[in-house]
Amino acid sequence: MTFQTSSKRHQSEQLEVQLLREGIVESTHMAHAVVCDSRGRVLTSAGDSEIGTFIRSALKPFQALAVTSTGTLDHFNLDDKDLAIICSSHRGSMEQVRQAFRILWRADIDPSKLRCPLPPGQVSPLTHNCSGKHAGMLAVCQQRGWSLDSYLDRNHPIQLLILGKVAELLGMPADEFIGAHDDCGAPTYFMQLGQMANLFAKLASGDSLDMERIVRAMTSHPDMVAGHEAFDTELMRLTEGELVSKSGAEGIQCIGRVGESLGLAIKVLDGAKRAKYAASVHLLKQLGWITPAIAEALAETYMTLAPYKRLDVVGEISYT
Repeated sequence: MTFQTSSKRHQSEQLEVQLLREGIVESTHMAHAVVCDSRGRVLTSAGDSEIGTFIRSALKPFQALAVTSTGTLDHFNLDDKDLAIICSSHRGSMEQVRQAFRILWRADIDPSKLRCPLPPGQVSPLTHNCSGKHAGMLAVCQQRGWSLDSYLDRNHPIQLLILGKVAELLGMPADEFIGAHDDCGAPTYFMQLGQMANLFAKLASGDSLDMERIVRAMTSHPDMVAGHEAFDTELMRLTEGELVSKSGAEGIQCIGRVGESLGLAIKVLDGAKRAKYAASVHLLKQLGWITPAIAEALAETYMTLAPYKRLDVVGEISYT
């Protein structure tokens, strides 16, 4: 299967994220990155903008469209804080767990209906980092009268609704997507890196009231989206609504520039979390999406790892 975001293949030099121990390279990670506008045009890139991979948890803001587009929020009197936890990969703090539970309580759904895994050493699946997303899916099912028992099946109405929303945004037939189950059991999708950037450009554009509400929820309650000192939370907190950010496993990081119809997507080839954060700081500074002061604050947390080791990024994003 071939995805197209533009008429030609955009490829330039990859980024190299180096782990330096007292200035000497000890390890390296390679990363691809791309910036697209809301029309899917590749504006800048480092590496291959058409590399294919799973979007993983960076899909969550678009899975949340099932909640915002069906009237589920208003039906159960849910608020932006609830919507933020629906978009989250949270850390299982008491506040986050209570927020996920609140969705189920308002929708009159027993937590036993959650099909996300039980984390080791925990007693409730509400502590799983995807429990908010699952609670949101269940709330839509409850509102629509759909089965609560099979909501993770790919052909369940809630999953078809989500896939239909993503397909519509990317201008593709839904049956052309390759899906696989994420670690939490919900479907995720294989797509080009440029398509991920395109999705986040659309998310940040302000052209859709449903997506605008998702952005407002995430940027107003960044502590719900990840957690204390987590990259997504800190980036959105420091930029005060100018950027919307969502990480995904295996080296995925996606960021939208709110109101500018621009999206950035990054894939670290070996899946290293530390490398995607370093690459994000490097590129956001180069693109001018963050101030030098914010870049310095983020670098101190995500690029200075210990007294004797730090991360450095070699390479620049190239304009096409």
